[in-house]
Amino acid sequence: MIRVLFVCLGNICRSPMAEAVFRHMVKEAGLDGVVEVDSAGTGHWHVGEPPHEGTRRILEQKGIDWRGIRARQVAPVDAERFDYIVAMDAENQGEVVRMLGLHRPDGKKRPQVFRLLELVPDAPTADVPDPYYTGNFDEVYELIRAGCAALLERIRRDLEKRQAGEDDAADDRR
Repeated sequence: MIRVLFVCLGNICRSPMAEAVFRHMVKEAGLDGVVEVDSAGTGHWHVGEPPHEGTRRILEQKGIDWRGIRARQVAPVDAERFDYIVAMDAENQGEVVRMLGLHRPDGKKRPQVFRLLELVPDAPTADVPDPYYTGNFDEVYELIRAGCAALLERIRRDLEKRQAGEDDAADDRR
């Protein structure tokens, strides 16, 4: 199982949008039993709330289910539970690394932490802008869609590598 956590500030706009879009893509790719998706915020202000109405609106327009998503705050267990922690911007990337103590070497397996748009070489920006302030949910959706498509390709490659490694290990045992 590969586990992905999307992170933004309040977990009501960008990261739940990314969670819903990526779940949709994972399901369409036939990987819903292989890839688990969640989202969280670095802040606590909206814990328990559904996604912002702008996020819900754009997802409904695109035919993407968001039901069941509720805001939560990043928790220490996330460092151990997730393989990929995908931040929407540099500020939240730094904050999640700090909150989870990922900057300290301790020999434990670490999740890969990166910004979503690092995966999109021709992205017009390095960070997904926060539509809570800009109101531009359409632009944010397009950026997230592109980033999620690139993330899915990265995970497919990682799964192929894992499979090849398992096949090599099985050959070695014979």
